[in-house]
Amino acid sequence: MKKINIHIGEYYSSSEPTVITTILGPCVAVCLYDLASGTGGMNHILLPGEKTDGCNPGDARYAINAMELLINQMMKSGADRYRLKAKIFGGAQIYPFLKQEMAMGLKNIEMVIDFRITERIPIVNYNFGGSNPRKIYFYTGTGDVLMQKIKTSEVMEEFENLKLKRIEIEKRIRRTGSCMFFD
Repeated sequence: MKKINIHIGEYYSSSEPTVITTILGPCVAVCLYDLASGTGGMNHILLPGEKTDGCNPGDARYAINAMELLINQMMKSGADRYRLKAKIFGGAQIYPFLKQEMAMGLKNIEMVIDFRITERIPIVNYNFGGSNPRKIYFYTGTGDVLMQKIKTSEVMEEFENLKLKRIEIEKRIRRTGSCMFFD
């Protein structure tokens, strides 16, 4: 089975059985599927609202854009928008020092819920809020989702490891001399 990992501002759908994965903190992922066509897809939303002027029209960081782009891509693959069902995940408040009303996760969830109501897409399952990040595994052919909560300390340790790797790579780059960029 094909496996795809998406990151912030990305979306992916397939009419062939595929496992789509992502890791969420305050971001929100919406898994949409149409069982009759076997088409499913997921997005990874960073910000509530819609793109502003000057943004790429394919920018899926914003909730409204991410939802529209995913639905359109799924329809091109054979999904019927009136048969779509949704599963929604994420929106954790991983920064405890932020007030709840300032938390981006809650705003993302509200935006996705409002969009879903407007588009009349039923929510079959959800898991959002809390303080722990989540890893999502979405099976497009069945609509099944496996969710794994990740302890915030594990995420911070991973970020620290990535930071150390980046520093090491930057040191190696400096040792190699100048760099030439071209189109």
